[in-house]
Amino acid sequence: MLAKGQTVIQLMEKFAPKSLAVENDKIGLQLGTLNKEITKVLVALDVTPEVVDEAIALGANLIVAHHAIIFRPLAHLRTDTPTGALYEKLIKHDIAVYISHTNLDVAEGGMNDWMANLVGIVDPKPLEELQSEQLYKLVVYVPKSHHQGVLDAILAAGAGDIGNYSHCSFNTEGTGTFLPGDQANPHVGSVGKLERVEEVRIETVLPENLRSKAVQAMLKAHPYEEAAYDLYALEQKGKAYGLGRIGKLAEPKTLAELTEVVKKGFDVPAARVVGDPERLVKKAAVLGGSGSRYIHHAIRQGADVLITGDIDYHTAHDALMAGLAIIDPGHNSEKIMKREVADLLGKMLSENGSETTVHASEPNTEPFRFV
Repeated sequence: MLAKGQTVIQLMEKFAPKSLAVENDKIGLQLGTLNKEITKVLVALDVTPEVVDEAIALGANLIVAHHAIIFRPLAHLRTDTPTGALYEKLIKHDIAVYISHTNLDVAEGGMNDWMANLVGIVDPKPLEELQSEQLYKLVVYVPKSHHQGVLDAILAAGAGDIGNYSHCSFNTEGTGTFLPGDQANPHVGSVGKLERVEEVRIETVLPENLRSKAVQAMLKAHPYEEAAYDLYALEQKGKAYGLGRIGKLAEPKTLAELTEVVKKGFDVPAARVVGDPERLVKKAAVLGGSGSRYIHHAIRQGADVLITGDIDYHTAHDALMAGLAIIDPGHNSEKIMKREVADLLGKMLSENGSETTVHASEPNTEPFRFV
């Protein structure tokens, strides 16, 4: 069974929700339609003529790319221009193009976490926090006879995580009272008679995205016709999401040694480096794409080095004077996403019972040549 285009994108957005993207980022479906069966998906960093030809030869009718093919409103759609001809070929071969950009950068286990892992950063944190999860407190009252079953159901739905701890809850015994009305069908007690029941108050925390799942699990396990529960927002911040990652290296390295790790991990022939090659690096920051404006974030958080692309001349001087080393493997180093996304999306589709296959694009879209 082939997956519908909407199904493929639902799975993609489950991993990298559009809500994580920075404001005005050009993400989502940019060309074509998802209202069709998807034979093959091609994952690419850039959508170039070579990549489109690859999709045609492969028989792929959906490209999931990191970089947008439409950056600004089109003044025209002339097919005698390079970009117009590209759009024309995609449309003629019914190839849709979907973009996952800063949402993929920000996502947990996404672009910047892949970079951090390749570099050897332990327990990475966002370099720039953009948003954090809204936390909620779920409180429910349940008879002692069903306490464990309801608690297990709530925790199995994902509630109760606090930092590095899971299955967190607080349970207090007390007495519940209720009087069933004429239309009631009480699990305990009788219509028209005030009832007193030994109950347990369960309290636990959960992020916003699990509210519905946890409440439904609780209601399904609860024996009462009308479960008494409260759900309210907390002032504490939940998990932080943001661009870039920063943290200590598993093993300190000289800047020269770390540069070799970056070149090998990102599969680049060369990297531009700012700083003393013999300098010892203990704390590193990474950021996919263009990171010139993030040198001060790295400095404020105590990074010894910032690993990112597209560093300009004056920013390099600013970093050098501030004592921040830089390793610039180029913007194209983000190509690591091709294999990662292909493996991840392919696995999710397979688990979903789909015969749609996912392939990592092979053409090199690096515009620069190292001579």
